Amino acid sequence: MNETNVMKLCGEAGIRRMVAAFYQRMRSDDLIGPMYPADDWEGSESRLAEFLLFRLGASTHYIETRGHPKLRMRHVTFRIGLAERDRWISLMGSAMDDAEIPAPAREFLDPFFAQVADFMRNQADR
Repeated sequence: MNETNVMKLCGEAGIRRMVAAFYQRMRSDDLIGPMYPADDWEGSESRLAEFLLFRLGASTHYIETRGHPKLRMRHVTFRIGLAERDRWISLMGSAMDDAEIPAPAREFLDPFFAQVADFMRNQADR
């Protein structure tokens, strides 16, 4: 499984459904939900969808409008430890369930999301 196959299985609509389901859960999450700007949920959702579509080889819009992802730099102001990482992974897993992401695509996306979430950690283990 690779990025091209994930896009063939999910399509842009499936990725956007997954991201929408993720942000629906994020809005009420007590641990990491408060990290997101209350007045920019739609912007946050759009940026994640565009990033994923870029990363999965489906679109260059993210790079054209935002430049290099610089994920760690863009998230450095947030305290991200194990609990925050684990919650993010859990919410994304539930969002993939909600969006009915096919199992073969999950074989690629689950480790990808775990790697990205772990990369974002900036706090030592407690």
